[in-house]
Amino acid sequence: MGEKTRLNVRKLTTDDAEIAAELDFKCFGARDACSREYFFRVAQDERQEFLVVERDGKIIACAGVEIDNDTAEIESIAVAPEYRRIGVATILLSKLLDTITKCGATFIVLEVRPSNKAAIELYKKFGFQIVEREKNYYWNEDAWIMAKDFS
Repeated sequence: MGEKTRLNVRKLTTDDAEIAAELDFKCFGARDACSREYFFRVAQDERQEFLVVERDGKIIACAGVEIDNDTAEIESIAVAPEYRRIGVATILLSKLLDTITKCGATFIVLEVRPSNKAAIELYKKFGFQIVEREKNYYWNEDAWIMAKDFS
């Protein structure tokens, strides 16, 4: 259990916006990262559920979903590179799916780079399927659109 016993999952707050933006930059680079202003805004938006994972009081991951009636879109899952492969993304996705089902959403969608094999495997493990390819979604790459239907 080691690493996992020191993890704390909680809601993103406006006080976390700067650190979440820095983490997003570290994970996705300048072109794809979300800004401090974005995280500040989603922390206050009741249609969005963003979570952070702390280890020893330091934010090491964040993830979020936007819920609109019966449809949810996973916006992001970002785990600091040095904390990958210890189950952090699995914990976050599991918590997001719990939130989504409690809110009554029955359909979940997300976009992922085809080159992000680890993320694709994670989503498949949770029952997501690739439903289409979006050309030039990212500035330098297409996106797989993945979905999961609970209905």
